[in-house]
Amino acid sequence: MTHRSSTLAQKPEPFKDLGLDSRLLTALDHMGFTAPSEIQDRAIPVILSGHDLIASSKTGSGKTLAFLLPALHRLMKTKALSKRDPRALILAPTRELAKQVYVQLRSLTSGSGINIALVLGGENFNEQIKALRKEPHVVVATPGRLANHLDARSLMLGGLELLIMDEADRMLDLGFAKELNQINEAADHRRRQTLMFSATLEHAEVNEMADKLLKSPKRVAVGAANAEHLDIEKRFYLCDHLDHKQALLQHILTTESYQQAIIFTATRPDTERLAALLHEQGLTTAALSGDMSQAERNRIMDSFSRGQQKVLITTDVASRGLDLLQVSLVVNFDMPKQAEEYVHRIGRTGRAGAKGTAVSLVGPKDWDAFKRVERFLQQDIAFVTIEGLEGKFKGVKPAAKKSGPKGADKPAARGNGYKGKGGPNAYKPAKKPVKAQKDRSDRLPTGTGLGSNDGMAPLKRKKPTSTD
Repeated sequence: MTHRSSTLAQKPEPFKDLGLDSRLLTALDHMGFTAPSEIQDRAIPVILSGHDLIASSKTGSGKTLAFLLPALHRLMKTKALSKRDPRALILAPTRELAKQVYVQLRSLTSGSGINIALVLGGENFNEQIKALRKEPHVVVATPGRLANHLDARSLMLGGLELLIMDEADRMLDLGFAKELNQINEAADHRRRQTLMFSATLEHAEVNEMADKLLKSPKRVAVGAANAEHLDIEKRFYLCDHLDHKQALLQHILTTESYQQAIIFTATRPDTERLAALLHEQGLTTAALSGDMSQAERNRIMDSFSRGQQKVLITTDVASRGLDLLQVSLVVNFDMPKQAEEYVHRIGRTGRAGAKGTAVSLVGPKDWDAFKRVERFLQQDIAFVTIEGLEGKFKGVKPAAKKSGPKGADKPAARGNGYKGKGGPNAYKPAKKPVKAQKDRSDRLPTGTGLGSNDGMAPLKRKKPTSTD
């Protein structure tokens, strides 16, 4: 049974009414949390009762605390199943998200004696082995690197009590199904409790994986994946070409009021190019992409989270889970390929009740992606303009349906007056059919020697050979 939120849902009671350990309540008080969010209020009692759980809620709703608090409560209140193996394993799809979970976990466990290890791809394998030999109670990891340690037998999971998957849909989208199955087989204790958190429960692979890994799970869904985020103002601008996009971006960043901004692009070269361009405009910038070393990514994210840069330009590596409370503006310089990713991108702002703004720049190459977002959100999206920066591109009209032989040879309609070249949405007119050549052989009397055998062009007479 799936429990969904209601507009008539009661206001959550304070954390103390959930029955959590007093040490956790003290830590929450120091962190400034007084009452649980809806996903926390509804998921924590289910987890404390020992049930497996699959849960979803919109980005920025507090999913991390929804599994950390009951997991830590169990570790503080119950005896371990194994003396050497980790008691809890938390998996996250990206290094940045795993590190953020680790940081929040350390804040909650300060002075508790709970030992935590962070195991990420891209970092020193031997140093991780040393950390695992210290027999941590909790391991936070990315799936690929954890599977490497299972292969190397530097980690055993036979006594694991809690297997927690954060952003499970993203892990599956990134191709970690094999690693998740391997981890599941290694953590085979019959008393293991499994928690799966996802942005949506309407994901075929998530439900298939849940059937394999979870035992009679309870299901909690707070809001739909495409539910409108009321704390985020959303604006869409049409753009003619790259220069037009850059002009709009520079205007927005230099005229609007915001604390920090994140700009999402499609490729790594674009992150570096835009960072250099905006730096020339006097903005402090940083560029982040997935092919950087882990140490470099950590340095950039730490620097940005401390407010040393005003603008972060990144690929989708920073679209999930990162809790950057000073970000009040998100710009989609390029629209995401997957419609769901739009929700995660703009969810980097408007977090924890704060207000935010999300701007999307839509050019000819973005049109198909924009239409997918529009269908996913189930909204008719209107475009706005900036005086003096209006464009000619008005979108791409769908190709007209053929109504009969008369319209069969007409080219598909182009987008309302758009005359630009290239792009996946620029339609090319159909080629005119080649007319059949008429047989002209009947125009010449047979046997004259003036017509070719194929009935096409007449043959020239040869000049008579000179006899002198």
